[in-house]
Amino acid sequence: MWGQPPSAVLRTKLDACPADTSQPHVITLLMPSTRQGSIRLFRFAGVDVFLHWSWFLVATYEISNRAGTYSSITWNILEYLALFLIVMLHEFGHALACRQVGGRANQIVLWPLGGVAYVDPPPRPGATLWSIAAGPLVNVALFPILSILVKLSRPLGWADAMPNFDAWLYMVWKINLGLLIFNILPIYPLDGGQILRSLLWFLMGAARSLMAATVIGLIGVAGLILLAVVRQDLWLGVISAFILMNCWSGLQQARALMQRSKAPRRDGFACPSCKTAPPIGDHWTCNQCRQPFDTFQTQATCPHCGARYPLTQCLDCGRAHPTTDWTAHAFTSRNLSS
Repeated sequence: MWGQPPSAVLRTKLDACPADTSQPHVITLLMPSTRQGSIRLFRFAGVDVFLHWSWFLVATYEISNRAGTYSSITWNILEYLALFLIVMLHEFGHALACRQVGGRANQIVLWPLGGVAYVDPPPRPGATLWSIAAGPLVNVALFPILSILVKLSRPLGWADAMPNFDAWLYMVWKINLGLLIFNILPIYPLDGGQILRSLLWFLMGAARSLMAATVIGLIGVAGLILLAVVRQDLWLGVISAFILMNCWSGLQQARALMQRSKAPRRDGFACPSCKTAPPIGDHWTCNQCRQPFDTFQTQATCPHCGARYPLTQCLDCGRAHPTTDWTAHAFTSRNLSS
């Protein structure tokens, strides 16, 4: 994530976070970074696109399950590929918007439940809001284009001359609309839930906004689970369980952020990225012995096993910097303010 081996970065105790049954099921989420088990497809605009191996298993199931929809299974394959093309465009919306506001976004992973955009926007509500909202806006932009094509299908004779293409085009229209509607539900960590969190951030701050968004998300995901039980929809149940785990993780992070915001801050140090002084206390965990310690008190050296860390992660913005940069930035800030 930071372009360094895991043992070279001292991280915080808590990592920074962030249905229509007639068609394949997919959601898009912003997830912690991992490429394990993924195949690199290509690189575009500085963003690497990966495909997880499990995608092939679910694709085989989904395609065979809808084998009678068209006269040829080729159209089922094209339908599934179109779904993930839309998902990929959605994720590029997140990634490119994040870079536009000065954040980092370098990879996308496609997997059975949708797309994972690896975005790290600046720790500001406006930057986070744009980075997240840009994904659904891609679906909004595709909606009129696909709608016009669907409307022109019959006048142009496509429905009679190419019935498979006509049915495929209509299904692509439904997929794009379904993705848009599902993703803007105000259920954390779906895009809608994260957009809600970003808007609340302007009024309530980072910790309280995340707390409010996750509580609302838990209520919403309870409704999704109930709907899955009533409809006996296995895929919706799986997706709901996945959302529940991420929402619960967000709630735990919100609690940690609120406790951390009340902690006293250490003088003489400031994060080069967000300009925030680090809290005093054992908030960092050694990757070697897994013991907590205060890295600024011990000069980035674990007092339990002696492991040294060239980079230390900021608890507020999640960025990692050498300890010397923290002290240099604090010295520069004092000079500018005096």
